Amino acid sequence: MAVMEQTLINRKSDQQINPAAVLSASKLEYTPEVAKEMAPLYERVKSVVPPVEWPQMAPLIKAINDLKKQRNAVILAHNYMTPEIFHCISDYVGDSLQLAVEASKVDADVILQCGVHFMAETSKLMNPSKKVLISDVKAGCSLAESITAADVRALREAYPGVPIVTYVNTSADVKAECDICCTSSNAVQIVNSFESDKVIMVPDEYLAKYVATQTDKEIIAWKGHCEVHERFTAKELNEYREANPGLKIIAHPECPPEVIEAADYTGSTGAMISWVKNNRPSKVMMVTECSMSDNVAVETPGVEFIRPCNFCPHMKRITLENVYEALLEMKEEVTIAPEIAERARLSVQKMIDATT
Repeated sequence: MAVMEQTLINRKSDQQINPAAVLSASKLEYTPEVAKEMAPLYERVKSVVPPVEWPQMAPLIKAINDLKKQRNAVILAHNYMTPEIFHCISDYVGDSLQLAVEASKVDADVILQCGVHFMAETSKLMNPSKKVLISDVKAGCSLAESITAADVRALREAYPGVPIVTYVNTSADVKAECDICCTSSNAVQIVNSFESDKVIMVPDEYLAKYVATQTDKEIIAWKGHCEVHERFTAKELNEYREANPGLKIIAHPECPPEVIEAADYTGSTGAMISWVKNNRPSKVMMVTECSMSDNVAVETPGVEFIRPCNFCPHMKRITLENVYEALLEMKEEVTIAPEIAERARLSVQKMIDATT
């Protein structure tokens, strides 16, 4: 659970930082100087951030980037973050696999995770000696909450000898009980790496069903679902097609099977981004969390994005305001019990070793 650190330390100089002094110095005002300094960043996101909103964002973005230097901190941001976070304050961006790999290589003193709690836990697993922060500990995940370590132990008893693969969208407790982690981008590869003709996949039922169509192995699935992706329907996709001739639809494998069947392409968030960049369709709909369309649109001018806009309420708990507060006050710190961390870290590391 999160721990609030009361003493604020500048890790470069080992001197205390006075939060009030930092706040007073920055004032978080949209001055002509701030406008000029932040202009290149706005040029990057102007197609998805309205000009009326930028004067409120720019001072926070400048303050966050200044604090990162003072704290010797880096920000890891998931593809589902809003554009001002994804494009203006992050140091590393990507899907769950990309962020896990980057987390294992970070050389800074502080890691601030712009994503949900299990992602911050993964960063801590890969960097046990570093301070890992998340700006809102309530940024959870319906998948992570759908299964417990006790559930995994029960599965082992019910299916002795059958390997258990866990999606990274799980708690460290669950990772510690499983044989290896996977992400949507490498799930098929991970499943096929086992000699067993049966594999248990937790917790996403729809990802497991998708993997089952890509392998000869029998997949035993847990019935967890992503509250964002499970809301999409094939009927909805067909209605978008009728209203938008020439539309290409690409879907995440966390979607229901009928949605995947109705899509033109299915892949992880990273694979979906690559598909758009490589194919440059005139119109595309990304059947996943809505902010990802904004982030990809910034990098693919000329592509029209049709947005179904299912937002993740957990991802949207991460804001510029609480990221700034997290770096200013060095909160909220992510900690994992050592006896859990060692086994969970092995599960993540096995995945990275097998797929990178």
